[in-house]
Formats: sequence, C-alpha cells, structure tokens
Amino acid sequence: MMTALVWPEIYFIRHGETPWNAERRYQGRKDIPLNDKGRGQANNNGRTLAALFAARGLDPQAFEWHASPLGRTRETMERVRLGFSQHLPEVQYDVRLMEISFGVLEGSRFEELPANMAVAPGQRDETYWDFRPENGENYRDVEARLGEFAAVLKGPSVIVAHGGIARTLRVLIERAPILDVINWAPPQDVIMHFTPGRMELIGADGL
Repeated sequence: MMTALVWPEIYFIRHGETPWNAERRYQGRKDIPLNDKGRGQANNNGRTLAALFAARGLDPQAFEWHASPLGRTRETMERVRLGFSQHLPEVQYDVRLMEISFGVLEGSRFEELPANMAVAPGQRDETYWDFRPENGENYRDVEARLGEFAAVLKGPSVIVAHGGIARTLRVLIERAPILDVINWAPPQDVIMHFTPGRMELIGADGL
C-alpha cells in the first residue's frame, strides 16, 4: 500500500447512477450512460459542491478539475460544473481515473456468477483486493495507477470518477483498512472530501 504518497485536498464525486448500477452489473470499462436518476444525482451534487465551496470560502478557480474519460463521468462532471456560476478551469481527463477493469465479468450481474469467479459486495474479505478476473485488474493495479496520477497533481482538486477509484482513495488517502473498504458501496449522491488520514461525506443536508 502506497501510504507515502503526498495527496492534496480532494473533493471527489462518483458518477451518477447508470442502468447497470441499478441492475447490479459489473460495469468496469463499459461505457454505460447515466439514467434519469443518475443525471439528477449529478445535478444535485453540482449544486451541493458550489454551495459547499461558497460556505467554506473556497475559490473553484484555484482547484484543478480532473475526471475519468468515460461517458458517464464526463456527463457527471459537465452537470456538476453547471452548479457554478463563474468560469472554471478546464477539465483534465485522465485514463488513470477510469474504473477498475472487471475483464470477462463486465456485463454480468453479481448474482449470476459462481463463487469461484467473483464475490458480491457484502461477502468479500481482504483477499478480494488482490482478486484479478480474467483480462481484468485488481485493486493493487488501481493503487499503482493512482500513485502515478497523484504525481501530476499540483494542488487541491475536484475529481469525478468511479466507485473503484473511491474505494482505492480511501485506502491511499484515508488509510482505511481494506476490510472496511472492500464491501463499502460508494454513494452517488454525496461529495467525498479527502484530506490526509480522513474522508468526510457531505450531502446537501450537511451544509
């Protein structure tokens, strides 16, 4: 685990819900668009983030804006930015923020898979962090690419990415135990505020 990395302050948003999220399918690198609920979540997160920045006296122009290049994260970022009335820095799309690849499992529902192929959330132990499906990645691989991504960050950042990225950031930045993270369902309707050793979840009712 790369705990020696120096991370700046990060406001992280997971993309809004997609049809595959709703159906509990392994999504990974498949470019599945947001559904109506997901678009609403992204819009609400944009308003929440703008209000949060205003309440905390933060200048959004002083932040870097990064996102995964997949369609669902691009649309989420676009909708989040509509919550701000002022000009914002350009979004930097980075392949290292893409969702963990589930390889041959992508498109399958958790319930459809035999136990020797994958373990559904809620039933995983620490060993799942190292589980790599055929043609896919494990969370150690995600740690490695996020370590490379951290090296390009020059200051506080807003990041829109995926559930697997959120889990990995909890381990790398919050230093949360893998056992706490591996069965955690990253929410799609809150802001995740990361500072060294800590993650704060902020919803619209938390302002």
